[in-house]
Amino acid sequence: MRKSKTLAKVNAGEPIRMACLGHFIPSFIKHAAHFKFDCIWLDLEHRLIDDQAVQTILAMCHLADIDCMVRPPTLEKTELYRYLEDGATGIMIPHVSTPEKAQMLADSVKFPPLGDRGLDGAGLDADFYLCDQKAYPDAANEETFLVVQIETPEAVENVDAIAAIPGVDGLFIGTSDLNLRIDRLEGVDFTIEEAFARVAAAAAKHNKFWGSPAGTPERMQELHRQGAQIIANGGEFFAIIKLLQEISEDFDRLFEKN
Repeated sequence: MRKSKTLAKVNAGEPIRMACLGHFIPSFIKHAAHFKFDCIWLDLEHRLIDDQAVQTILAMCHLADIDCMVRPPTLEKTELYRYLEDGATGIMIPHVSTPEKAQMLADSVKFPPLGDRGLDGAGLDADFYLCDQKAYPDAANEETFLVVQIETPEAVENVDAIAAIPGVDGLFIGTSDLNLRIDRLEGVDFTIEEAFARVAAAAAKHNKFWGSPAGTPERMQELHRQGAQIIANGGEFFAIIKLLQEISEDFDRLFEKN
């Protein structure tokens, strides 16, 4: 079974380089691997990619030897572990606000004794039945990961109990959603900075990795100092915006009338 670069970095105490992908752009996978990224975050929560295209992306990630963490559009159990069978290295679930939901997710994507995932052994993750089938369930539990997103005030309040769930490997703060709710909901008695501190403390206590998006080198360094390992920066969406903005500014400088 393929070894996870993300988990190897976690075990070595090193930061994980992760970029986001939300469209079917096969070249992005090879380029991300070439430029030393460890993981691609494939966003299916906010972007629409059909199932066969997702399977192709996951196969290309194996070919390029880069992890793929899928954020799926569903919580349906068989759909979740089918992403793993198709080659995903990790699953990230948005809006996990209770330990009960975290436990349900661990049950869905981990084999016993950690969970209740169904066994097939004929997917890409098991080399289409060519791997050691007896060793496969333990290898799958060890080389794939479940990340839950902390995106609500309730999740911050429950973060210690969420992090304590066996089978939950990492916590990822969804800053946009969490900031939105801190600003708009009544009765929230902590800041976003305090929320980060609580997540970092829970992750350290329960030996889980954690992280967040980071839009600048300064923010990446700040997160790393706080103990974050899985740091997302870069993706085709914002890269295209930045490139088009720069080219448009070139046009302005060269051809705009004074």
